[in-house]
Amino acid sequence: MTDPNPIPFWFLRHGETDWNARMLSQGQVDIPLNSVGLAQAGRAAEALVGQGIRSIHASTLGRARVTAEIVAARLNLPVNLDPELMECAFGVQEGQEMSGWFQDWIDGITTPEGAEPFADLRARAVRAINRATANPGPVLVVAHGALWRAFRQATGLEANIRTPNALPLWVEPPAADRGWRLTPAELGA
Repeated sequence: MTDPNPIPFWFLRHGETDWNARMLSQGQVDIPLNSVGLAQAGRAAEALVGQGIRSIHASTLGRARVTAEIVAARLNLPVNLDPELMECAFGVQEGQEMSGWFQDWIDGITTPEGAEPFADLRARAVRAINRATANPGPVLVVAHGALWRAFRQATGLEANIRTPNALPLWVEPPAADRGWRLTPAELGA
């Protein structure tokens, strides 16, 4: 497996959808942002003003693409869509409550029928984020929760941590005294 590029970047999980609010597995079902998610994307955009972002790279799924477009409009940048930043397919678990199967999937113990194995998602996440961070930076990557869990695992961080919707994270590669570091941006009210 390829290692993550040791390059700092911004990561933003998409804004909230109705299925997020209900704790349902979305996977590749293209659920749109709800009113909360649209407002969250606007707050994230404001938090990213002045951060020097030079390019935006996003999943092709609507919830991430629209989040990226809201940020891009505020930063006056185009959005580069990358299908490899899409959320993984959860197979038979799409539309179902997040439950005990999720940790076993991350651990590689079981993969739901029709779902992408977590190891495959991890390799795809690293490829896509490495492709984004090969651009002049800092870059912003707008994607999804499980994809971010997979990238976290590839960096040696605990994988199964729920990342809040539309909270920009400054992602710093390892230094001599520490591993990868994630710093949330300050969001306005």
